[in-house]
Amino acid sequence: MKLLLLLSLVALAQCHLSKLKSLRQRLEEHGLLEHFLKQHPYNRASKYFPVFAGTTSSEPLQNYMNVSMYYGTISIGTPAQEFTVIFDTGSSNLWVPSVYCSSPACKNHKRFNPSESSTYVSTNDSVSIFYGTGSMTGILGYDTVTVSNIQVTNQTFGLAETEPGITFYYAPFDGILGLAFPSIASSGATPVFDNMMNQDLVARDLFSVYLSKDDQRGSFVLFGGIDSAYTTKGITWIPLSAETYWQITMERVFVGEKAVACYFSCQAIVDTGTSLLAVPTTALKRIYNALGADSDGEISCNDVSRLPDVAFKINGKKFTVPATAYVIESDGFCSLGFEGMDTPTESGELWILGDVFIREYYVIFDRANNKVGLSPLA
Repeated sequence: MKLLLLLSLVALAQCHLSKLKSLRQRLEEHGLLEHFLKQHPYNRASKYFPVFAGTTSSEPLQNYMNVSMYYGTISIGTPAQEFTVIFDTGSSNLWVPSVYCSSPACKNHKRFNPSESSTYVSTNDSVSIFYGTGSMTGILGYDTVTVSNIQVTNQTFGLAETEPGITFYYAPFDGILGLAFPSIASSGATPVFDNMMNQDLVARDLFSVYLSKDDQRGSFVLFGGIDSAYTTKGITWIPLSAETYWQITMERVFVGEKAVACYFSCQAIVDTGTSLLAVPTTALKRIYNALGADSDGEISCNDVSRLPDVAFKINGKKFTVPATAYVIESDGFCSLGFEGMDTPTESGELWILGDVFIREYYVIFDRANNKVGLSPLA
């Protein structure tokens, strides 16, 4: 089942100023970047131009026990303290357990120790985040955060002091690294990718995601670039409808050729932190009926080969998810990879296109143009 429905309902809205144009951007605009790089090769000792070392960087992800939970490793502090985190496009904060936390969930995971980092800077600011399942409270601090080979300085992050309940106790990861927009970041914390952009640490203001199926390896988040090996079938670009989550407008949902929901358009978010397809409860019933499932979403495994595709019409094009992707088999039982969730927005109920959807597409999250790119995978 899905572990995270990263809704951040208590996130504080933050006024976000457009960042000033960087040296890289100004050079690119005048066609001088290539000449500049030849004249100024990267030097790790340079405090002015540390940004040109590996400006496209891939972070490998692990798929936990084939249950659609993808996480990778980062480090915080000097010397580095390593943590596993969910790279989550459905939230905006970075946080990890800390030595100040006595909750069982913290004790069962790695904990950040500020006293062991020479670059840590404390604050008096608190942070509180509530997800669809699970929550944390703690304090904010600043330190160096390394993702893949990208080193982000003065990164705000949460040091968990409480993680109540059992949700995070059983999680195979330590914390969460949010990749959504600053507007939904709790306590006004600047997201990691925003600092990557602001510090000119990525070649392009975008990142892309590939999630492998089942126990296949190779999942990754690519910061600053698009891997052309995954876009051979072309990219469909979809404008965002809000700069909060990676939110887009859907026009209709089909089971086979029959429209079953979202008749007059609806809102959806592309969320790597949600395992299943989360849909409004009224739509869930219609989907179950159309697919012949019972009220709990269970279905005969013998019927899977006969089930139609589920398609989401977005920006005038249908994006399909076959039965082999949306049916989950476990111990000889089969169930549909949908779940009910009612989250109202100004434009209607919200749908969450989680990992069941994302595994069918190479997804590009473009901050420069506020678009999502989808490329079908073979």
